[in-house]
Amino acid sequence: MLVKWEGIVIRSVDYGESSKVVTLFTRENGKLGVMARGAKKTKSRLAAVSQLFSHGYFLCKAGPGAGMPDLSQGDILDSFRDMRQGLTATAYAAYIAELLDRLTHEREPNPFLFQLLLQTFRYLDEGVDPEILCRIFEMKMLSVAGISPQLSACANCGQQREPYAISVSQGGLLCPSCQPFDPYALAVTPSTWKLLRLFQVFDLERLGDIEVKPATRSQLKHVIRSFMDEHLDLRLKSRAFLEQLERMERMAQPDRLV
Repeated sequence: MLVKWEGIVIRSVDYGESSKVVTLFTRENGKLGVMARGAKKTKSRLAAVSQLFSHGYFLCKAGPGAGMPDLSQGDILDSFRDMRQGLTATAYAAYIAELLDRLTHEREPNPFLFQLLLQTFRYLDEGVDPEILCRIFEMKMLSVAGISPQLSACANCGQQREPYAISVSQGGLLCPSCQPFDPYALAVTPSTWKLLRLFQVFDLERLGDIEVKPATRSQLKHVIRSFMDEHLDLRLKSRAFLEQLERMERMAQPDRLV
């Protein structure tokens, strides 16, 4: 039986001498793996469509059992060429794809996540700030993983009293009265927790120009990664590479006056 899915390649692994196992995140059926036979051959009609990040329609032959479908052909809608040509954008895209892969299960339809991934890649391809896009995507994925920090009031008493700190163990904001419950709560500026709350709830397609100060960027990353490291057992190769790249870029920047 032939089936047609709209999907994005989030992982591509060599299989044997000439084939690939391609993981798609599809609009219709969520994440699934397909066998792209002969895709490693130079003249294969599957070579382009099986490349990482390719967005298109994938025609697959699915058998009567639960085996992996064979990819018969594909029509590329977007290869995100500009995104691929930039090392930084590609590194962020690889991290985003791996994070999605690790936090989703096979064949669980989620059109919202598909559209989120597609729009994120479109913005990366257009040159939108990759670091901010990554922070937004991470906040959305925390919710997918069942971790939704309380960012509208104190997570302990429910009161709305500033200045807040953020507690990973308590699950969100802590007001001044409740901060003693967690001596390790993270001190953050109002801009940081308000951006985190915005990233958690807003529609990515409505993203406009956004300017974020370096100090706020640092706090955003620290808070989000603290939640991920505490609650999710993830060891992502793409994250390690991305952090190495970020360190190299910081070292290459000229010193700034504070």
